[in-house]
Amino acid sequence: MMQIDPVTYVQTTATQRATRSSTEETAVRFSDVLQQAVNEESSEQTARTIRSLPPGVTYEDGLLWQQLGKIDTSMERVQDFQPENTRYTSFEELITAAGERYGVPVSLIKSVIQIESAFNPNAVSHAGAKGLMQLMDGTARGLGVSDSFDPVQNIDGGTRYLSNLLQRFGGEVAVALAAYNAGPTRVASLGITSNEELMANLHALPTETQAYVQKVMDARRSYTI
Repeated sequence: MMQIDPVTYVQTTATQRATRSSTEETAVRFSDVLQQAVNEESSEQTARTIRSLPPGVTYEDGLLWQQLGKIDTSMERVQDFQPENTRYTSFEELITAAGERYGVPVSLIKSVIQIESAFNPNAVSHAGAKGLMQLMDGTARGLGVSDSFDPVQNIDGGTRYLSNLLQRFGGEVAVALAAYNAGPTRVASLGITSNEELMANLHALPTETQAYVQKVMDARRSYTI
């Protein structure tokens, strides 16, 4: 019979308890943030028009074109009316323009950018996401973004994608943020369509996503007047 070192056993047990305590504390804090989001009435009203998808295009699994529908090349883009040299165009102007264009609150766009890249237009994640709103190459292509390091294109594309997620999940901000981080297919596969359902399925989401949603929602409060 294997002999167990009492000291090692005590240390291991203490470590396991500490890990469980940390995980439980994170879940409780995240649940509190989401519950507050459910109970609070947003001070910013978003006006969004949900576009009809082309025949045969669905919101099912994975491909970005299925989630967004075909790119409307006739639609005026932010690039069309920004100065030729965009280095001197402030992020504030770009964010405001994108928010108005896609019906996304400016405070939400700013908080996503803060958590995603800390307002660094040259940021690259370990997974290869790029720019202010951390677009993956495939996502960027689906959004018509040719240069993710260009703040004009990145903010326009990232805001458009965020707008689509808000539309898809009925304006539930926390759910849209979870989808922005973990992917809409993963969130939808859990049957999550509301903040309440997100709370109920919290355990099924990556801890990174839980922390991400909490951080963005916390940051948003600092941008909300």
